Amino acid sequence: MIQRFCLSFRPIRRFSVVGRNLSCSSFNAVDTPTISNSSSCVSSNHDINSGSNFSVNANSRIKPKLEEPALIKLKKERDPDKLFKLFKDNAHNRLVIENKYAFEDTVSRLAGAKRYDYIEHLLEHQKSLPQGRREGFIVRIIMLYGRAGMVKQAVDTFYNMHLFGSKRTVNSVNAALKVLSQTCDLEAINSFLMKVPWEFGVQLDVISVNIVINAFCGMGILDKAYLVMVEMEKAGIKPDVVSYTTLISAFYKYGRWEIGNGLWNLMVYKGCYPNIATFNARIQFLVSRGRAWEANDLLGLMENLEMQPDEVTYNLVIKGFCRAGFYDMAKRIFSALHGRGYKANAKIYQTMVHYLCMAGDFNCAYFMCKECMKKNWTLNVDTICTLLKGLKSIGEVDKAAMIFYLAQRRHPPFPARQLDVFKAILARS
Repeated sequence: MIQRFCLSFRPIRRFSVVGRNLSCSSFNAVDTPTISNSSSCVSSNHDINSGSNFSVNANSRIKPKLEEPALIKLKKERDPDKLFKLFKDNAHNRLVIENKYAFEDTVSRLAGAKRYDYIEHLLEHQKSLPQGRREGFIVRIIMLYGRAGMVKQAVDTFYNMHLFGSKRTVNSVNAALKVLSQTCDLEAINSFLMKVPWEFGVQLDVISVNIVINAFCGMGILDKAYLVMVEMEKAGIKPDVVSYTTLISAFYKYGRWEIGNGLWNLMVYKGCYPNIATFNARIQFLVSRGRAWEANDLLGLMENLEMQPDEVTYNLVIKGFCRAGFYDMAKRIFSALHGRGYKANAKIYQTMVHYLCMAGDFNCAYFMCKECMKKNWTLNVDTICTLLKGLKSIGEVDKAAMIFYLAQRRHPPFPARQLDVFKAILARS
């Protein structure tokens, strides 16, 4: 009898005992499926698998509708009532509560809608949650109250930190002090400074001093601001460059340049060297007094000290030369700005175009205005009107039309009323 050989589809492990004992005679036609039978099995299995694959493919084409993330919902929502409910529903969502920008944006929009009750409800609820035990989180709530103008709630939050199991350090003291300084209430600030360090055993630092100095300078009481720095230095808190720069800028602003210069010398004498903000404060003072060449000398001094001037520095020096009538020097500074790898910002273009129009150099003003507007930056509407009138006065109608064309293409667009003003200037004979 001729035995028929068939192939088994059962996997056989290599080098196993069963595999070594297999021989041709061990195949039995009855016990083992034949090739024809196996083919039918494979065919049926293939049909079944094909059917299941078809159903999987069909289902894969039906995409389930995913719920929009909470942060995106908060950003899109414009209705204050719905925004309040949405934020409250996500009070335990770590992606929301740990995102300071989501907090700030929500509080700002609710404050804009005058819904201070919603703000207080949300922030008070947050303090009762586990994150309320962290000082950093409480500091954020204090600052958010301050952003909304709710000073009383911010200060109360600081005084009640122990109720939530949060400790106080100089960080939370500075947060409350910064919010309190927005009130310009001298008595309240003095009371806070006298009471808090002793009551809670917190030592103030230089940031605390700078907050107070900035507040007093903003209120115009410069002598008291200076005395704060002196008293704090006696207490062992060494002023930094921010302390001196704030005072120097304030004294220059109020025309007391002798004290401003004296503070500059005192700062250097004590080993605290000026930064870019300090130089800019002095350059601004010199420009306001028409001392453009001295401002330019300070610009050179910064470069000699290997201190890189910023766009504010260049803008001030350019403005100084323009106001003094040295337009060629202003153009040279503008060119040097590009040559040293800086890119002029919209304010520098505004300064150049404005003063070039005042000088009657409308062609140069046109090229700078055109370059600025091609970058989708905007200039002052009055400056554009002056330029359009000037170009028409010298017969450069095509250039004026180009400026109007660029104004039309700007995104976001100019208001229709302003475009009508530009168009009316071009239409005049």
